[in-house]
Amino acid sequence: MQLSARHPRTRPIPAGHLRAFEAVARHLNFRAAAEELSLTQSAVSRQIQALEDEVGTALFLRHTRAVELTSAGAQLLRAAGAALERIDAAVRQIRQSAGRRSVAITTWASFASMWLIPRLEAFQREHPDIDIRIDASDAAVDLATADVDLALRYAVPSAMPAGAIRLFGEQLTPVASPWLLKEHRLAKVDDLANITLIEAGDAHRTRHLEWLTWQRWMDSFAQPTAPAGARKGKTGAEQAKAAKAKLTPQRWLYFNYAHQIVQAALTGQGVALARLPLVAESLASGALVEPLPQMRLDSPLVYWLVVAPRSAMRPEVKAFCDWLLQQAAATREAIGDVPDPDTVDHLD
Repeated sequence: MQLSARHPRTRPIPAGHLRAFEAVARHLNFRAAAEELSLTQSAVSRQIQALEDEVGTALFLRHTRAVELTSAGAQLLRAAGAALERIDAAVRQIRQSAGRRSVAITTWASFASMWLIPRLEAFQREHPDIDIRIDASDAAVDLATADVDLALRYAVPSAMPAGAIRLFGEQLTPVASPWLLKEHRLAKVDDLANITLIEAGDAHRTRHLEWLTWQRWMDSFAQPTAPAGARKGKTGAEQAKAAKAKLTPQRWLYFNYAHQIVQAALTGQGVALARLPLVAESLASGALVEPLPQMRLDSPLVYWLVVAPRSAMRPEVKAFCDWLLQQAAATREAIGDVPDPDTVDHLD
């Protein structure tokens, strides 16, 4: 079939046509698609013909007993199939939650898996009638337009909007499994040279996240003393450089996410420079050990709660925020976080 593309149409494609197309493409059979859609075979055929007229090219090759997708049809199927699946999932969610109270939260994956989700069961016990939906993504969500009630964020104070609530601050500290520490002595900074160090692979490429690197930690704690045999008269900077070179570990292990870094440490694969609020429970249980507790490094990054203005007065959102602030207070106590009240606008 030859269709003219000299005057391509720009109006939206009817959703019904896409449903028929997706069914035929999946079955590669008009009759099977018609049975699935509870339509006649001729009705499905007319919808496909109309869709091909709309897009300006053939989507199927018709054979005597079968059909096959053209390259244009395969391209459209990749887009239409995924879009229809998302629409169907959204409709199912709407139907299931109709008449129910719910709270939608956006945060990032590591914080969701390491801090929020382990605590959620307590909230659900207290509020069994409130559904929770978590969107864990690194992409920032605009609370003014997104279908989200609150955001849990990780940023320096200057990057946060007015009204953001400080949950807790952060310190960075080396952590390791107790089994690893039985095999490797780790009593001073120099001992790190004999152990694998685990680090965020993208921290050096992201502003502020370079605080999460071992280099930053070593800048603060490596002693600027020259190695044995170094000639006299070296400057402090030269001595510090030499000390850091001496601290190069046996190997590096890089991951993209904080929960991967901690998981590697839990399984004894090396020493991780961990975010204290995210490993406080593991330290309390003994699953991880803090071998150099006197060498915690303060970070400028802070954990925040931001509530969408349109959601703030809903009882279920208020209940969740109250519970969240109680959990944050417990974390602050566990890590010894005492913020300067002069720099905190809103603290629970």
